[in-house]
Amino acid sequence: MRISLTSIFIDDQAEALRFYTEVLGFVKKHDVPVGEKDRWLTVVSPEEPEGAELLLEPAGHPAARTYRDALVKDGIPLAQFAVGDVKAEYERLRGHGVHFTQEPLEMGPVTTAVFDDTCGNLIQIAAQEQ
Repeated sequence: MRISLTSIFIDDQAEALRFYTEVLGFVKKHDVPVGEKDRWLTVVSPEEPEGAELLLEPAGHPAARTYRDALVKDGIPLAQFAVGDVKAEYERLRGHGVHFTQEPLEMGPVTTAVFDDTCGNLIQIAAQEQ
């Protein structure tokens, strides 16, 4: 068993696609119209184009919005992405104007940082020391 798709609730698909591709560096995989305004919109890592997909899912359902907003209020990331070097990625993203709610923090063998994805979520980046 393996993860093939996971979703993240976002407010605006066009803005999310711009942020996740132009700022974070993911690559658009699928973009299929669903209904009048929504899309089945996924991105993948350019390092693993056939790997797990991240669905940029509209947060239109009241439960999704409530859940996501409660996590943000409590400072809890909705998702975590692996990076090779948290401190370098932190500096790169800050250079793009990304707002971090947690600067790089070493916790034993793992370093993490948390940022606001501009789409309604907190995202954690993490790297494990080798």
